Amino acid sequence: MFKNIIVGVDRQGGHDPIALAKRLLARDGELTLAHVFPGTARILQGTPELESPERRELADMLERASREADVDAHIRWREDDSTGRGLHELCEIAEADLLVVGSSRRGLLGRVLLHDDTHAALNGASCPVAVAPIGYAGQPVVMREIGVAYDGSPESGHAIEVARALAKECGAKLSAFEAVALPAYGAVAGSIGAAEAFEEQVQEARRRIESLGDVEAHAAYGNAVEELAVYSASVDLLIVGSRGYGPLGRLVHGSTSQHLARVARCPLLVLTRTAHTPEADDAVAAREESGLRH
Repeated sequence: MFKNIIVGVDRQGGHDPIALAKRLLARDGELTLAHVFPGTARILQGTPELESPERRELADMLERASREADVDAHIRWREDDSTGRGLHELCEIAEADLLVVGSSRRGLLGRVLLHDDTHAALNGASCPVAVAPIGYAGQPVVMREIGVAYDGSPESGHAIEVARALAKECGAKLSAFEAVALPAYGAVAGSIGAAEAFEEQVQEARRRIESLGDVEAHAAYGNAVEELAVYSASVDLLIVGSRGYGPLGRLVHGSTSQHLARVARCPLLVLTRTAHTPEADDAVAAREESGLRH
């Protein structure tokens, strides 16, 4: 689990991201509710300006959100003309290991991060980002199965290790899904050979996942976004790796994950290459040591 989580709270209350943050918070972890409002970039806590009615209103809003969620949380706010950048800079200052935001019908990351230049804001974050779907706070918060978007890359392999550590803590089942695209030669109508080759690719994808050991394998042909969206309906958390552009690299630079952020039917956790948990690090070290002995 994550030990230092910042939750982006807007004036709607932030119920969904707070509920997700509570589920992902370690027992001895710290939770911070944060709000960014338009203005010159600066942190206002601990300054005389806190006494103004506007600042007091912000404090009241965050304290009310904490009470309504029945959670013991720190509160912070920042004045910045970029909401996303403000949240990410708060994460850097607090050395947070996770930022949780809510989604909305407006699209990628909803109200919390759509106030500004999304690309610049998302690429500036120093920690993983989790997105809570609409209505998550009103759902039973049960972590029965954690899923991973898998493609055999090192990034998706790292996502497996993080998911494995989280699943162990939650007592959840671990599964992974790979979407297989139809090869160019398989697009020929009525081609029996192409259909057989395609089916073999799906089976090969399942075998790749099964080779991971304790991971239930799922694979299917189709559009990656559509198939992963269907898969997300069967899990309680979907974990996606990043290719090093920043915590939401693929969401910004790749259309698959960008669309997935809009249509996933469960919470989405997007990792950076540096996203680790102690349990995941121990697991990686053990596997590497085992490999050296063989």
